Amino acid sequence: MSDEPMTPVRLSRLVLRDDSDQQWLFLTERDGERTFPIVIGNPEASEIQRILANEEHPRPLTHQLAFDAIAALGAKLARVEIVDLRENTFFARLVLTTTASEEDIRVDARPSDALALAMRAGCPIHVAESVLEQARSDTSGPDSLPNPDEGAGPSPDDSGEPGEPDPPNEDLL
Repeated sequence: MSDEPMTPVRLSRLVLRDDSDQQWLFLTERDGERTFPIVIGNPEASEIQRILANEEHPRPLTHQLAFDAIAALGAKLARVEIVDLRENTFFARLVLTTTASEEDIRVDARPSDALALAMRAGCPIHVAESVLEQARSDTSGPDSLPNPDEGAGPSPDDSGEPGEPDPPNEDLL
């Protein structure tokens, strides 16, 4: 997990399947066309779906709790980074900023949790260039992915500006 060039991406598609406990979230380059999927669980997919619909749960669920804890500690989620792909498993980290330190704080996270937090925070998502290339080559077979046009789920919206924090529901409407 070296500090290599990072590519800004956006959440472009969420494919939800009632018959599965695995859901598909597609990330696409902000300034390009490269796309790749990440499999996420139902809790993370439900959280992202709630954020997109601007629905609040009456009591904080796990991702809201984590988001609130970060803020209560005086930190801010600056961005999410997908930093590695090994044996079909993605690795991510949260990059936090705080007024107490000039250095960023990096926290390892599961990509599904990191992406749900990114949606809640409206922060940028970046992918290591090597991960983007490897993920695209690993998913090039016709039977390896669900059809992104099938299943319930939001469609892409390209209205976001690169480098600007995204509102929680800007990319998926």
